[in-house]
Amino acid sequence: MNISPSTAPLASPTARRVPPAAAIGGWTLLVLSYLINAMDRQVFYPLLPEISAEHGFSLSQGGLLATGFTLGIAVAGLPAGYLVDKASRKKVLVVSVALYSAGTLVTPLSSGFADMAVYRLLSGAGEGMQATALYAVVGSFFALRRSFAFGALGAVFGAGVFLGPLAGTTMAQHFGGWHTPFFFYGTAGLVLAVLIGLLVRRGVTDLDAAGARGVELPADHVPASTFNRNTAMLGLACVSGGLVFYGFLGLYPTYLRTHLHYTAAEAAVAASVIGAGAATSILTGWLADRYNPRTILLSTYLGVAVSAWLVFNGSPGHAWQYTMSFILATFIAGSAFTTLNSTMQRAVRPRRVGRAAGMFVSTYYVAAAFSGLLFASLVGALGWRGAALWQLTVLPLATLIPLWFLDARKLIKPRRARALRGGNQPNG
Repeated sequence: MNISPSTAPLASPTARRVPPAAAIGGWTLLVLSYLINAMDRQVFYPLLPEISAEHGFSLSQGGLLATGFTLGIAVAGLPAGYLVDKASRKKVLVVSVALYSAGTLVTPLSSGFADMAVYRLLSGAGEGMQATALYAVVGSFFALRRSFAFGALGAVFGAGVFLGPLAGTTMAQHFGGWHTPFFFYGTAGLVLAVLIGLLVRRGVTDLDAAGARGVELPADHVPASTFNRNTAMLGLACVSGGLVFYGFLGLYPTYLRTHLHYTAAEAAVAASVIGAGAATSILTGWLADRYNPRTILLSTYLGVAVSAWLVFNGSPGHAWQYTMSFILATFIAGSAFTTLNSTMQRAVRPRRVGRAAGMFVSTYYVAAAFSGLLFASLVGALGWRGAALWQLTVLPLATLIPLWFLDARKLIKPRRARALRGGNQPNG
């Protein structure tokens, strides 16, 4: 991902004056904050049995805590989307990183379900603010290669998903139990919040998506309203994606440990393999900049349905589980998340990318918030295979219906920029 101000697409005049070294340093800190975000949210899942044992949580309570923090992400998404279109994105980023880090830091201090749920929601609200602001920054700075940029960011998230469980379980085993990784990740995030506030220039974060460097993205064919047919169809697909990915991510390690009798370390490897699948987003992002996103999304959700069925109906052996969970993560985290995110921004005019980012975050994560509880309830009623059939296979197949009605003709075409007349002119 080229971040040189001389070649960064659609950067504002302020952004173009940022020296390359400052731009690279700023993006390094922003990417690190997103990496820590991914690592600290993923460490909860493989440690859930230990957390539940200490506090006496039921499977449903544990499932709600595992994914319920995403309700905070969802609630923060839309307000943050409007905020980053009108206020300093840098300030939103600093506050958001500090907020989710504080929530992580106090989680081990919980005395029971109620206060832990509050701390998880606090952490989720910070993550939602950060995600919305960062997606808007990426969508503006790399507007001509938006999907590829989101793919690269997704690869960073995948690295966090991969490293978080491994590092977290190692710290838990050798340095004071499950509390330690939460203290570590929370402290690391607070340090990054301070560094972002001191060192990242607003020319990196607060730039104009509508036109710069003498080019604009044609958007006259895109509906003027943020809420249109395409954003509605994409919103439905986001709801499905959140239910599938976080339902799977939140309770799959529990399924491995309680049903297939994997050890904590083996379940952590499986969770990390999911991160490796998410890291393939850099390839799917490259594809989404070149091919019809409707076709990519239809193929993606079909792949989700098939691979999820194979995870829960195939061999219990390690090789099969690791391979199929990697393939499922490639579809749902590598392809669906990246393509939905970038396409949602291409379904609105450039000056509304913050609101589009907020819509994506809210629709995706409001479903994710209840995905663990839903999955756990289905497990109680239907068993693991029955629950996986309905939530992870039938639901993605049903999502093919709204995706079929996605109108690619009314999306911004990233590879068809045109020269501006008379300098930089806002579009839309």
